[in-house]
Amino acid sequence: MNEAIGISLPAIEHGENELTIIVGFIFTMICMLGGFVAMGGKLGVLIQPWEYVIIGGSAIGTFIVANPMPVIKDTGKATMEAFANRAPKNEDYLEIIGLLFTLMQEIRAKTRAEVEGHIDEPENSPIFQNYQRILADKDKLNFITDYVRLIMLGNARPHEIEALMEEEIHTLSQDRLKPYQAVQSVADALPALGIVAAVLGVIKAMGSLDKPPEILGALIGAALVGTFAGIFMSYGMAGPLAAKIKSVRQKQSRQFVVIKQTLIAFMNGATPHIAIEHGRKTVSAKDRPTLDMVEEQTMNAPVAVAAE
Repeated sequence: MNEAIGISLPAIEHGENELTIIVGFIFTMICMLGGFVAMGGKLGVLIQPWEYVIIGGSAIGTFIVANPMPVIKDTGKATMEAFANRAPKNEDYLEIIGLLFTLMQEIRAKTRAEVEGHIDEPENSPIFQNYQRILADKDKLNFITDYVRLIMLGNARPHEIEALMEEEIHTLSQDRLKPYQAVQSVADALPALGIVAAVLGVIKAMGSLDKPPEILGALIGAALVGTFAGIFMSYGMAGPLAAKIKSVRQKQSRQFVVIKQTLIAFMNGATPHIAIEHGRKTVSAKDRPTLDMVEEQTMNAPVAVAAE
C-alpha cells in the first residue's frame, strides 16, 4: 500500500525519527503547562522574560567559556544531527560494505600499483566515486584509505594493525563525543543558574517589603520561576538533548568498527565475502543490513570495477 502511494516504509520511518525530539519536547510542555493550569495556576505567572535571560544567557556564556571554538561549532552540528537523527542507516552500512568488498577484490586481482591509484586519489577514483557518502566523510575516507594502504604494504601483521585501528577509533570516538560532554555540562549547571536567577529575584523582592502582600507575593512568585526554569531546562531539555547527541554520535562511530573487523578478517586470510560478513555482524540487529541487501550490493560491486 505504501508503494502504491509512492511512499516507502524506510522513508516513513526516517521521517518519524526526525520528529521524535520535537514531539517529545511538545508533549513535555503540554503535560507540564496543562498540569499547572489544571491545578488552578495562571500561565501569566510563568512569563518572566528577565529570569529566562539570566538563566539562558549565563548558560550560553559558560558554554562559550568552557569550550574551544571547534567544539562549539561541532556542538551546533551535533545538535542538528540529533534533531535529524543522522545515525547510520542501512544504506550507510551498505556503502561501506560495497566499497570494502570492491577494494578487497581489487587487492586480490590487481597489482599494488593499480590499486594505489585509487587509494592515493580517492576523489578521482572511479571506485570511490560510486560511494559519495564515504567521500563526503573525511574521517571515514581517511580511515579506509590509510589502512588499505598499510595492508597493501604486506609487511604488517594483523594484530599490529588491529591495535592501531582500535587506538584511532578510540580517539575518533572521544572527539565525536565532545559536543555531548559540552551540552551535558550545561545541563548540569542549569539548576544552579536557576537558583542564581531566583536569588536575584528574591533580592529584588526584599526591596519591596513595604508593598502590599499581593505585590510582594507576585515578586516572590516571579523569583521562584527562575528555580523552576533552571530545573526544567536541565532535566527536560538540555539533558535529553545531550543523551540524543551521544546516541547518534556513538552509532556513527560504529561504522569504523565495521571497517576494522572487515579489513582485519581480510588480513587474516578470509575471502572478501566472508570478511564483509565479519563487519556486518558488528552492527546492531536493528540497523544491520540483511544478507539479501549485502548480496545485492556485492553483486553490483564488480560492475564498478569493470566500468573502469
